[in-house]
Amino acid sequence: MLRRKHSRLTSRTVPLTFAPSAFKAVALAVAFPRTIASNRSMADSEFAATQWWQTGVIYQIYPRSFQDTPSPSGLADGVGDLPGITARLDYLVSLGIDAIWISPFYPSPMADFGYDVANYTGVDPLFGTLADFDTLLATAHAKGLRVILDFVPNHTSDQHPWFLESRSSRDNEKRDWYLWHDPTQPGDDWQPAKQRIPNNWMSNFGGSAWEWDQHTEQFYLHSFLKQQPDLNWRNPKVRAAIYSAMCFWLDRGVDGFRMDVLWLLVKDEFYRNNPPNPQDLASTLPVFTADQPETHVIVAEMRTLLDSYGDALSENAGAPGPDSRTRASTETTTPNSPHPTPGRVLIGEIYLPLPELVRYYGQPAENTPQLRGANLPFNFHLIQTQWQAEAIAQIIRTYESLLPSGAWPNYVLGNHDQSRLATRVGPQQARLAAMLLLTLRGTPTLYYGDELGMQDIPIAPNQVQDPAEKNDPGKGRGRDPERSPMLWVDAPNAGFTTPTATPWLPLQQDWQTINAATQQRNPKSMLSLYNKLLALRRRHDTLHSGGITDVVAEGNILRYRRTGLPDGHSTDFQILLNFGAETATTLCAPGTVILTTILDGEGSLTGNPDGTSSTITIESGEGLLIALD
Repeated sequence: MLRRKHSRLTSRTVPLTFAPSAFKAVALAVAFPRTIASNRSMADSEFAATQWWQTGVIYQIYPRSFQDTPSPSGLADGVGDLPGITARLDYLVSLGIDAIWISPFYPSPMADFGYDVANYTGVDPLFGTLADFDTLLATAHAKGLRVILDFVPNHTSDQHPWFLESRSSRDNEKRDWYLWHDPTQPGDDWQPAKQRIPNNWMSNFGGSAWEWDQHTEQFYLHSFLKQQPDLNWRNPKVRAAIYSAMCFWLDRGVDGFRMDVLWLLVKDEFYRNNPPNPQDLASTLPVFTADQPETHVIVAEMRTLLDSYGDALSENAGAPGPDSRTRASTETTTPNSPHPTPGRVLIGEIYLPLPELVRYYGQPAENTPQLRGANLPFNFHLIQTQWQAEAIAQIIRTYESLLPSGAWPNYVLGNHDQSRLATRVGPQQARLAAMLLLTLRGTPTLYYGDELGMQDIPIAPNQVQDPAEKNDPGKGRGRDPERSPMLWVDAPNAGFTTPTATPWLPLQQDWQTINAATQQRNPKSMLSLYNKLLALRRRHDTLHSGGITDVVAEGNILRYRRTGLPDGHSTDFQILLNFGAETATTLCAPGTVILTTILDGEGSLTGNPDGTSSTITIESGEGLLIALD
């Protein structure tokens, strides 16, 4: 229902003028401190945000589902491709994001839709050609967009030439590029060798992580599908080969990598059994198959490699460098920054409790405060915590308190492995979630379609595509529901593919009303909300570079304050989010409402004329962004 602008607050109105400013599904057992001082500033004031990946917004594209284009013969196959991404770059520019992260498009048998890589330096014909990628990269850079590639270092396809050599014989020179192990010694029951698995390590997709190879009479390790054998990261030749593949893409000008399952790279060298999980006797705790100390050495090596490259966008011939789309400027830079020049970014997919997660930022380098680990160890805790004000407040406070000096925070609310945001929390709360994600301190990552409020789609048994569901049906492992095609227009197949093609997954049923074109014409749509949030985040340096303080929950209301930069010319903001099912009230200092998640009430004033706080009413599932006086 449309409300008068002054209905929530006071009848005073003023012009809006502001100071210029610029995984896998696992349980996350996090032990939160009972009390953390809510009034401490959580900005790392020692270092300013000068990197594009600090001030920018990342947007994940699942290429199979983004945009399909016809082949040279004029036929479309119903699967998205690289030319399709290129064709939609203007949409991404208008949305207001800064970088795209593209899920794997490498040559692959597609046992796990590209996460089983058969060639790290090519493009699968399903998605196009290497020339298509070069065109995408050059076009994105020309438009001021960064391009981050999904890289899969833990395992290859069983069809990768490395593995074909490795399994050809026990004395092949690439035998120890993978993790092979003899069967255990026979017991009294004299089981066949192929039944005597080396230990109790389990695949993340169900069942044993060991697969018998009849030809060489040994087992090989696979943390996921049997078609995805794990590489042996203790072998220096493996590391050199992977780093060479990374250089192939860095030399072409990519702006960084999102490293798949980074915390799983190294396994226990003694192959000890994992202890049983006391909460689920059918599973084990990955004590010896995850988060091994040696992993941090590898992450530091990767970081050193990326840091040896300069800014891809400004170096790219014909590109408008330096990047005119980033916010880094004289008002947000400082000589004391640990990142004095723009560069590439290393992102890690890491599902760990917060104390273990923040260690992946690494240790300071010698004679410099710059940390040597991942620039952004992905923080997934907002996805898997209870959607409740106090629980969210605890995560924010704990995370900020644990960040090492020089670390830059980040938050994720959706990806290709998790149920859609609007499905998890509901359509109205998804609007609140958008404001939460885009007003927290740090780098946000969006998942394609979340800006439209896309939801999980129902998948009938005969429509299942995900091997995780096929391998272990009925256990809820399937990820097809959150990977449905992007909804572009009110036309056959929602503009994702041609009218005569069959999309690889079904469309969301209400595609005719929630597609991007329809929402662009609706000033109160979810897409309009994202456009406004992203524009405000870009405009105000407090929102993309400032501090955060006073993170508290008052009943169902989560509140926090974004604080301006030390130059004294930045606007402070109060964020109020009602997680409850009922209207709630709270106090707010003097200021001006510049955005609500229901896109009604902007321009209203808060506080009293004498400078004291006044009561403000917040509807169920509503969020307010208030510029403080």
